[in-house]
Amino acid sequence: MAQVRVLIVDDQAPFRRAAAAVVESTDPFVVVGTAESGESCLVAARTLQPDLVLMDVGLPGIDGMEATRRLATLARRPVVVLVSTHDEDEFGDGARSCGAVAYIKKSAFGPDRLAAAWALGSSGSTARSSTPPPGPSTSSR
Repeated sequence: MAQVRVLIVDDQAPFRRAAAAVVESTDPFVVVGTAESGESCLVAARTLQPDLVLMDVGLPGIDGMEATRRLATLARRPVVVLVSTHDEDEFGDGARSCGAVAYIKKSAFGPDRLAAAWALGSSGSTARSSTPPPGPSTSSR
């Protein structure tokens, strides 16, 4: 299976390190770079051409939702997953309309959510803002 190149964008070094550890321990994902702001994310995305961007919503300067909108203009548009410590509904329609394929609360971020978000985004789904399930459903309907 081909590697999935991941750019991690967050202004907090502890989350960048934690997310990098999850990415590096989850096949087929590999960290190709990190960025601390929306502006540095846009530069890094042009240079590194990631397949997937983990984007903090609350970045200084250009916030994560605006950076996501701008990433959509790149010739090689990455799949973007928004991450935050806040609940998704605190961001209103912005989280749904910026072009991200999923929203994951930082406290829930892990290998299963990473893989599910990538599957959602790489499938060409038009879903823009649902937190992906943690894995296969065990409930009966």
